[in-house]
Amino acid sequence: MNTNSDIHFEMRGDIAVIRLTRPTKRNALNDALIASLRHIFENLPDNTKAAVIAGDGEHFCAGLDLSDLKERDAGQGMHHSRSWHYALERVQYGPVPVVAALHGAVVGGGPELASACHIRVADESTFYALPEGTRGIFVGGGGSVRIPKLIGVARMTDMMLTGRVYNAVDGERIGLAQYHVPTGTALEKALELAQRIATNAALTNYALMHALPRIAEQPADHGYLTEALISSIAQSAPEAKARVRAFLEGKAAKVQKS
Repeated sequence: MNTNSDIHFEMRGDIAVIRLTRPTKRNALNDALIASLRHIFENLPDNTKAAVIAGDGEHFCAGLDLSDLKERDAGQGMHHSRSWHYALERVQYGPVPVVAALHGAVVGGGPELASACHIRVADESTFYALPEGTRGIFVGGGGSVRIPKLIGVARMTDMMLTGRVYNAVDGERIGLAQYHVPTGTALEKALELAQRIATNAALTNYALMHALPRIAEQPADHGYLTEALISSIAQSAPEAKARVRAFLEGKAAKVQKS
């Protein structure tokens, strides 16, 4: 798969592992990296069942590479922002669920990328910030749409107005991550979750990625109808029928208290 030197792609069985490889830049995002990310998610191997995004070095992603920031007129700026939207939409609404392994700085474009993933695992070293307000700019990679859905408009406003930084514990508490793990173990946990996700029925995973977030934004009566349609499609798949049959025959494990 063709990518640039700022991003590394590999398959571990049926799990795609994508690593940001700009550790000297704290994995700051530039246009070339974003284009490579889009290319990867548009061309995942057919056997891919889940994906993990991680960062090399001491940080996941410290945001936009400001050295790559160019003076643009309003139209150029809009098209540039939209190119990032298209790339991160391939992550959020691509073919497989994506788990982000977070550590160190998750700043600016870092939370924008992380929020496009479906599950976020943060280790103890993780810290979150949206410093755009102090730099005279605004989020442009979809953060104003995705991040408030995780933490609410008021908290995002606070982060951008005041430069507030959240640590790993508080980040999980407010919804920036779903898992909090010891330092150095985020990738291990993310791979574990991805492997578990990969065992699900593919159509159910697809419905959770593509249908559930849209249902959540629909008026209730529209959502109920969409849910009924998706439910009937999912349960009609041969794989779903086989799994239900196995459960009824006592061949599938029951849910146990953790």
